[in-house]
Amino acid sequence: MDISEKLPKIEKRIIFIVGNSRSGTTMMGRILGAHPSIFTFHELHFFEQLWSSHERNSVLDTNKAEMLIARLLCIHREGYLTQGKPKFFLNEAKAIIANSDEENIESSIKVFDSFLRYETKKEGKTIPCEHTPLNVFYIGEILDLYSEARIINMIRDPRDVLLSQKRKWKRRFLGAKSIPLKEACRSWINYHPITISKFWNAAVNAADKYSENEHVFSLRFEDLIKDPDVYVHKICEFLGLSFNESMLNVPQVGSSSGFDNPEKKGINSEKTGNWRKGGLNLTEIYLCQKITRFLMDRYCYTSVNVKLNYIKLIYYMLSLPIKLLMAFMLNIKRMKNIKETIKKRL
Repeated sequence: MDISEKLPKIEKRIIFIVGNSRSGTTMMGRILGAHPSIFTFHELHFFEQLWSSHERNSVLDTNKAEMLIARLLCIHREGYLTQGKPKFFLNEAKAIIANSDEENIESSIKVFDSFLRYETKKEGKTIPCEHTPLNVFYIGEILDLYSEARIINMIRDPRDVLLSQKRKWKRRFLGAKSIPLKEACRSWINYHPITISKFWNAAVNAADKYSENEHVFSLRFEDLIKDPDVYVHKICEFLGLSFNESMLNVPQVGSSSGFDNPEKKGINSEKTGNWRKGGLNLTEIYLCQKITRFLMDRYCYTSVNVKLNYIKLIYYMLSLPIKLLMAFMLNIKRMKNIKETIKKRL
């Protein structure tokens, strides 16, 4: 049974923005969050890190339900990367559970839904929007659990994704001072042209399975940047909501290639094709195009001829297992079910 079937149809609406990391999911979240009916959450990483499909029918007792909401409150209020101690939010979590219908604490999913709707209502809005990119690997579960879910899948040129991932560790020094130093180091270790390219393939393939589903809307980042007015109108139509001009006036922050400029509003048309301006060596471009070639062609991204540097190629091949091991060790605590996570991404 759908967890919100008792609500009127429009009030059951919940939006998930998914896609490969650094593909414009955060920008899309800001665009939708500017709508008077939509409240966009920070990345919550509920699916994969706080829930696995094996727990779908598991029943939570009240204490576990309260701790889960406390943790979600902590992640949202303090930020996923800088979250402190969930226990500081425990009293508020208890109040949320106490004011919820008893059936809402039967499972982690129902607790998650109660949290989303509580926080959305608290902000004076009616439709929750969650924009964790990795939810792209849980589209099937989301569609099954939420009959009125609307999923926006963002796709971006893999070479721009590669460049953005390569520079991601610099975000701490480009205006995002709240990012801990250890997280900047983790971003640096996570980067490798082969793994990033393969993850791009995995994310695009995961969403492609639902390309014919009426509740899934896939959008190229480049198309949004080129003609934001047209595509934001299309997104509103997909969501069943009226367009609002404020959706086009979002702050220009979050880039890995330049300083944050929150005072400047609007969608920056220059945030595409940055890989052509430098930052990636020819071997990185070669590997990316080689690995993602089939899906690049499918989404109309044109390959370029590059001259391969065999010394750098050998370096990337030799460094791959080392980087994989280090990345796995640094990310292992972020997986609720390691086997399920690896299976979905591969």
